[in-house]
Amino acid sequence: MSAADEGSVAKLIEIAHPPTPRQRIASWASRPPGRLYIPACAVVGLVLLYEDSVPGGHLPTFVLGMGGGALLAAMGALRLGIALSIARPMIARYWLRWTTAPLIAAAAIALSLTDIPLQARVDTSAAALKDVAATAQPATTAPLDTWAGLYPLKSVSVTDDGVTRYTVRGAGLLDSSGLAYSAEPLPTDVFVKGHGGIVYEHISGPWYSWTEY
Repeated sequence: MSAADEGSVAKLIEIAHPPTPRQRIASWASRPPGRLYIPACAVVGLVLLYEDSVPGGHLPTFVLGMGGGALLAAMGALRLGIALSIARPMIARYWLRWTTAPLIAAAAIALSLTDIPLQARVDTSAAALKDVAATAQPATTAPLDTWAGLYPLKSVSVTDDGVTRYTVRGAGLLDSSGLAYSAEPLPTDVFVKGHGGIVYEHISGPWYSWTEY
């Protein structure tokens, strides 16, 4: 029998006996993560890092990143569990592809916990933010529609005690948030007298994030 005839017979057998859902899942899980899964993990990681670089968070990217991350994590756990039970040699053979997604997740979590994306974005934008503050008057709030460095600003204000507050457009998961500059140290994680319902969190040096509750 020729190779062509053998191929035709194999196709006929496949048509006559289509794989069951269990066989399809086993076949999918026994293959290492491929060209779509790993890039998807990288995109979700970048989305979450962007969300972390916004003072007070950013609701759309938070929802997208957490939802996408949960879905990819569930898929990865299911795939790994099945592969461990039926295709362990494939894990050892393609170990780099199996470990890439967890490494991406670990790197994104480590960077977020250390606030490196927020610090880096603030440091890059610091000079432009100070230039905008130079035009603000004490005890006033000036509406804006401009970018200062890497941040789109909605308004800038200066308190009576000299704290410059920048309202960042789109910042905050549920409440308004932004950046603050203070030459003097500010109390953090508490309401500050004379600042209304504002709570500050320290970023680095004279820079803080604030959220209005």
